[in-house]
Amino acid sequence: SGNDNSEALPESIPSAPGTLPHFMEEPDDAYIIKSNPIVLRCKAMPAMQIFFKCNGEWVHQNEHVSEESMDETTGLKVREVFINVTRQQVEDFHGPEDYWCQCVAWSHLGTSKSRKASVRIAYLRKNFEQDPQGKEVPIEGMIVLHCRPPEGVPAAEVEWLKNEEPIDSNLDENIDTRADHNLIIRQARLSDSGNYTCMAANIVAKRRSMSATVVVYVNGGWSSWTEWSNCNARCGRGWQKRSRTCTNPAPLNGGAFCEGMSVQKITCTSLCPVDGNWEVWSEWSVCSPECEHLRVRECIAPPPRNGGKYCEGLSQESENCTEGLCIQDKKPLHEIKSQNIETASDIALYSGLGAAVIAVAVLVVGVTLYRRSQSEYGVDVIDSSALTGGFQTFNFKTVRQGNSLLLNSSMQPDLTVSRTYSGPICLQDPLDKELMTESSLFNPLSDIKVKVQSSFMVSLGVTERAEYHGKAHSGTFPHGNNRAFGTIQARNKATYIQNLSSISTTSELKTTAIFGHLGGRLVVPNTGVSLLIPHGAIPEETSWEIYLAITQRESSLQPEGTDVLLGPEVTCGPADLSVSTPFALTIPHCAEVNSEHWNIHLKKRTQQGKWEEVMSVEEETTSCYCLLDPYACHILLNSFGTYALIGEPISDCAVRQLKVAVFGCLSCNSLDYNLRVYCMDNTPCAFQEVVSDERLQGGQLLEEPKLLHFKGNTFSLQISVLDIPPFLWRIKPFTACQEVPFSRVWGSSQPPLHCAFSLERYTPATTQLSCKVCVRQVKGHEQILQIQTSILENEKETITFFAHDDSNFPAQMGPKAFKIPYSIRQRICATFDTPNAKGKDWQMLAQKNSINRNLSYFATQSSPSAVILDLWEARHQHDGDLDSLACALEEIGRTHSKISDITETEIEEPDFNYSRQNGL
Repeated sequence: SGNDNSEALPESIPSAPGTLPHFMEEPDDAYIIKSNPIVLRCKAMPAMQIFFKCNGEWVHQNEHVSEESMDETTGLKVREVFINVTRQQVEDFHGPEDYWCQCVAWSHLGTSKSRKASVRIAYLRKNFEQDPQGKEVPIEGMIVLHCRPPEGVPAAEVEWLKNEEPIDSNLDENIDTRADHNLIIRQARLSDSGNYTCMAANIVAKRRSMSATVVVYVNGGWSSWTEWSNCNARCGRGWQKRSRTCTNPAPLNGGAFCEGMSVQKITCTSLCPVDGNWEVWSEWSVCSPECEHLRVRECIAPPPRNGGKYCEGLSQESENCTEGLCIQDKKPLHEIKSQNIETASDIALYSGLGAAVIAVAVLVVGVTLYRRSQSEYGVDVIDSSALTGGFQTFNFKTVRQGNSLLLNSSMQPDLTVSRTYSGPICLQDPLDKELMTESSLFNPLSDIKVKVQSSFMVSLGVTERAEYHGKAHSGTFPHGNNRAFGTIQARNKATYIQNLSSISTTSELKTTAIFGHLGGRLVVPNTGVSLLIPHGAIPEETSWEIYLAITQRESSLQPEGTDVLLGPEVTCGPADLSVSTPFALTIPHCAEVNSEHWNIHLKKRTQQGKWEEVMSVEEETTSCYCLLDPYACHILLNSFGTYALIGEPISDCAVRQLKVAVFGCLSCNSLDYNLRVYCMDNTPCAFQEVVSDERLQGGQLLEEPKLLHFKGNTFSLQISVLDIPPFLWRIKPFTACQEVPFSRVWGSSQPPLHCAFSLERYTPATTQLSCKVCVRQVKGHEQILQIQTSILENEKETITFFAHDDSNFPAQMGPKAFKIPYSIRQRICATFDTPNAKGKDWQMLAQKNSINRNLSYFATQSSPSAVILDLWEARHQHDGDLDSLACALEEIGRTHSKISDITETEIEEPDFNYSRQNGL
């Protein structure tokens, strides 16, 4: 019908002068709701005719309703026209755009066209594209509830309800509902717990989402410790305890109960009261003028102590000394006899002196005869065994000559010492500690000779004397690389050879430096022990002198039961300083890390010298953090002090890693050669101690050390020398195999285990030694070291040893101490410290750096990302693998851009490629 009308509607009608039509009202966009038609209206002046055109075609004139009127001010004709548009018309239309209509008005001068009005069918689907999900969040955490309303025309508006009450974000600055229909609560309060519903509405309908329950919980926190209770034992060993409660704050709404112990117990010792006791009475005194004599006694055997009772009875007694025959006139009895008494006392004095002189003379003669009879050998060995495996009981009687270092050496002091050694010929040192103390007075040290006389040997027809040579030496033992040995092949043997003179021989392993606000790193060279002080831990405008030290010799920590000390006892200080950001302490250990076999604890020494447990490595706590790597433990701490790692073996499969090293040197007799086999903890500290000691003795490391996995299964260790070239070398009889009891190997408070073997070459022309040293645990792991060495005195092979570069830089201050440039570190912290809807936060940073447990520790820090990066710095101080960190950051960026396409405008994304180019 439109085409028919088009001929009857000329575009313009030439006529009387006037103006083009002016629209007073144009058709508006409209929505068809359900089946109700809508009305489009148009009003123009001056207008002779107005018709609608929909989708490019004229609407039939019969469908128009028009009204005419006259404008009173201008006298021009005003025309208003209406048309109806039905739902059917819109549904039937299939075009590239929405259904549209416009009106065209005519005047005498021509036509004017109105705007195009679109007509759409309004609807609102039932199902939300995304319903909000319930959450449990810690107090002051961020809450983000997502809502994507159902599809609709026009687009639905969203409103949030909490417990059926509308939320007005204008009244609460903590709540934001503007971000893409989401509800964001910046810092959760207890009052924010409740049921949240998303309401969507448009002109057609209202829809209601599923309700999401939000619970804001409070994790429990410990109160302060109470004071220590009094010792529960009035006398002797007891215990005292202190307690704390989980009320600071108490857990709420299902929050976690406090981790750790609510009660701590330590042992204590109360001094027992000792009652006093009388000593024996003194001799009676001389008679007094009153014919009485006295005797006295004191309460000192023992004297009363610690509240004990004083002696009962008299402290002095008197009695008549003449049995009643006392002369009380002008010449008392004692004056009459005084001359006789003086004469008698002189005779007694001279007689006593004479007897003393004779006794001394007899004693001197006796000692001289005894010493001559004992002078044949320095040490006698009395064999009491049937020679099972060559292990015997020795009775050492060592004879020492006078020495010019001693005061009054002409007096020839008698320093004969007797010791009995039971067990194998395997000594932790050739002499025990008391002998060592005495031997340090003598220089040079004389050889100890062991005479072996055995019925078993006689029956074999062995008549020559077997001698065992050893040297006494002090016991400071050194350290190597914290990596397992065995990575370098034999042909590269020369590459790990380094002269021992470069190893420090100082008895105190201690490093000190002054640090400021920029922080830095402190290292005890070649020990694997280091301290990282982060940037900002020390206040600005101040500087502290910080030290790091290792307790050598025997640790003051004596493990209980089967517990063992897994690494060195490390002290950092001064103890009275407190840092604002945790510092990282790295302590090497010798355990094969496995939570099924070991329970590893960190202990700290108190000011009273007692050791308290700080935490278990597997424990969840916010006081400190332990990250256990295969060869070292990295600990985040806020207070300085003395710390140590203790291992509690849970099963027989707990493995303590031992490093096996063989040293050799010529003895005083140029035909004898000593092999010394050490089994020490696989920590750089222990190896450093051994190397230092061997350097003092002129020892050479004969083969790259190897790793032995020693199980806590109570089986002993056997060390033997095999494949000695016949006709060139021989080993002293009964010393080729030595066995060490389990407790000596497993215990860690003693110096490193050391077994000595004495070899002899038949002729000085033999200049090469090749043999094998086998170290094995019975029913356990075995290692064989192939020895190939030159015996020429003037061409001694240099010592082998790995060393880190840190020996030249024990302290580094400021930016050069850190692997991550400070500017890049700041950008990483700025990005990951902010909670992010994509999950791109510090927890993801921790996960990508293999930190998956005890995340609550980082949550308590002001900048969790900074502390995670400090831990990364401590772990990677030697490799500094920045590429792996950069890859991890890029991976976080890629992974989470795929998960969600929500645009985040508030959080600046770092340019990781830029970071890579700038050294990250």
